[in-house]
Amino acid sequence: MRYSRLRLLACAAVLMSLSLPALAQRVVDGDLQQQMSAAEFKAAGLDKLSSQEMASLNNWLQGKVAAAAADAREQVREQAREEGRQEVIVKNRGFFDFGSKDPIDSTLPGEFTGFGKGRTYTLANGQVWEQTDAAAVGGVRKTDAKVSVIPGISGVWYLRVEGINTRAKVRRVK
Repeated sequence: MRYSRLRLLACAAVLMSLSLPALAQRVVDGDLQQQMSAAEFKAAGLDKLSSQEMASLNNWLQGKVAAAAADAREQVREQAREEGRQEVIVKNRGFFDFGSKDPIDSTLPGEFTGFGKGRTYTLANGQVWEQTDAAAVGGVRKTDAKVSVIPGISGVWYLRVEGINTRAKVRRVK
């Protein structure tokens, strides 16, 4: 749900930023004499230019606007690429090693009754992790326990439950 909302906002931002250069280009589309009032045209001293000089100035201005619009589009594309890359990294953490050493913090909805090999843990963020080692903690009962899944060496991940000193080796299954 959260990712779809972020994706929708990112798409809206991309569409808005793609339309802004087009709007800017339309504002200076045509020659300056058509865009400015007669008073503005005279105050800028443009009435002193020959028709050839005026055409040259208009061409230069259109080139600047086109270059600025192209640069803005490229920046928007690069930003969208980076946002997409970050979304893939966040979505697939635990399946692949992306070099981030930050833990995945979440909660275990419902009751946590301890560790046991083969158990699966579904986090509030939707990720599902399976315990792969024999770490065990018995006699524990926690509701909506805060957890961290911490990356280790060589793609190994550990599940740590707040208030419990033991951690379990896990692998992401969903």
